Amino acid sequence: MNLEEYKGVFVYAQQVDNEISSIAFELLGKATELAGKLDTQVTAVLIGSDVKGLTDQLAEYGADRVIVVDDPELKDYRTEPYTHALASVINEYKPEIMLVGATAIGRDLGPRVSARVATGLTADCTVLEIGDFPINPIPGKEQKHNQLLMTRPAFGGNTIATIACPDNRPQMATVRAGVMQKIEPKKGAKAEVIEYNPGFVPNDKYVEILEIVKEVTDVVDIMDAKILVSGGRGVGSAENFKLLDDLAEAIGGTVSCSRAVVDNGWKPKELQVGQTGKTVRPQVYFAIGISGAIQHTAGMEESDIIIAINKDDTAPIFDVADYGIVGDLNKIVPLLTEQIKAAAKK
Repeated sequence: MNLEEYKGVFVYAQQVDNEISSIAFELLGKATELAGKLDTQVTAVLIGSDVKGLTDQLAEYGADRVIVVDDPELKDYRTEPYTHALASVINEYKPEIMLVGATAIGRDLGPRVSARVATGLTADCTVLEIGDFPINPIPGKEQKHNQLLMTRPAFGGNTIATIACPDNRPQMATVRAGVMQKIEPKKGAKAEVIEYNPGFVPNDKYVEILEIVKEVTDVVDIMDAKILVSGGRGVGSAENFKLLDDLAEAIGGTVSCSRAVVDNGWKPKELQVGQTGKTVRPQVYFAIGISGAIQHTAGMEESDIIIAINKDDTAPIFDVADYGIVGDLNKIVPLLTEQIKAAAKK
């Protein structure tokens, strides 16, 4: 493999029902940063059917070029045709870096594509940067420059690992939604558009979709919330979440929770914050009755202001909190709600 042939930072621009997923814009923001350090361009790869009209959105969020693979076989996501499409783009255009969102689709697509193009894949990255590898020089071993250093939680979140792929290209990573930040869109920006179709011949690996059932839910997406009132096992019961509901209503926030709450059946999975839930960046994050294990803090530590309420003054949550209250949440939360309501009336 001639590594010098591989240039550019590519992003898989996921779309569903001809609507670009937010994770694509987040990845374009990070790709723009990485490309600046490598003095190269950002390319978005758009795969689907009748999706050519989406290219301008990708340009506004940082894509210098958009490669469109448009074919009726790509109308709905299916593993084999989408894997064929993205792997073919990689083989044809040879990106140095390939970023994929760690969504349900990305987690299915990324590993298959990396295997097909014979490279490595680092999953669920929380930090991506350009640097030297090995990070610390090792006598007798070449230190390679301008490598993609991919950092992710390891061993259940108990440690952090930084991984590189120095000998194969592209360097591939999946990134969880909410971890990277979008850039401000440049209205009216245009990108070079390339239409590429490797050809699709259905075979026994093409599944047949008989029916698509879309779930209707009234659960708010906590990733969009400016204020989150999050509860953990310490809340005590599903019924006791009424205290958090009242606080959230008073302050104009949204209720979320830790994994223990979901495991106990008190709240749905869609409201879970943490390594196995969603990564959030609200302006204010209330952590109520949450101990603050690293698996949870990995999903909320980038919040602007973190306010912790816990009866255990040694709880790890206080290590990441900007403000902490030690005491009984059953007494503190109602008082806080009353004060907020009183202040709103003035």
